[in-house]
Amino acid sequence: MRFEKRAHVAYVTLDRPEVLNAMDLRMHEELGVIWDEVEADDDVRIVVLTGAGDRAFSAGQDLRERAELNRLGAQPTTFGSRGQPGSPRLTERFNFSKPVVARVNGYALGGGFELALACDIIVAADHAVFALPEVLLGLVPGAGGAFRLSRQLPLKAAMGYLLTGRRMTAHVAFHFGLVNEVVPADRLDRCVADWVDALLRGAPLAMRAIKEAVLRSVDMPMEQAFATRFEWEQRRMYSRDAVEGPQAFAENRDPVWDGR
Repeated sequence: MRFEKRAHVAYVTLDRPEVLNAMDLRMHEELGVIWDEVEADDDVRIVVLTGAGDRAFSAGQDLRERAELNRLGAQPTTFGSRGQPGSPRLTERFNFSKPVVARVNGYALGGGFELALACDIIVAADHAVFALPEVLLGLVPGAGGAFRLSRQLPLKAAMGYLLTGRRMTAHVAFHFGLVNEVVPADRLDRCVADWVDALLRGAPLAMRAIKEAVLRSVDMPMEQAFATRFEWEQRRMYSRDAVEGPQAFAENRDPVWDGR
């Protein structure tokens, strides 16, 4: 992994380009430490997650490592990461409060696609390719792909991709609403930077409150959603930022957020 914090943004890079950023156990362990640090650091407001090189975001699980683990008699994998390095992984950190932007340049396959699906915003190069090919390997999309794709696509479309392992182009993903923006590869970094700049203009506690409320309420009846107390909304309500925003508007100036 590569990890850098800069101007309220954490840049997290899957750094195994020689194997299309396939995720081995060491990478998962390092990622777990990073997610803990990012969540605890109030100076970090946004996360940008990407893969090293220009060929892949991530090709998913390191299958050579998995084959060796199988040979040594390791426990078989199933849905979730319980008891494995890096658990809970981002795909199961349902309370992770910071917005995460996936920068997808190339292949996002298997666990790589699942990782992108767990992000809040996806910006893709026009040559990006998405797929969940687990069925072709005798596996299941155990990091949430089976669950998230069927919630984020029409069911028949999701089942078509899940049961065949077929690949999806960036433009098809955009058509389905899985991707926020598709741009030529030479404009990818500028596009991601534009999204980051737009996110940084928002109040950090408001963003965390909105993310929590949306993700927790998505399957709730509307009446229940309105009646639910959300932790980050309780913090936002009584924060300095909740006063600063209207005051800055009244004074015709840019707000200064402190996240308190």
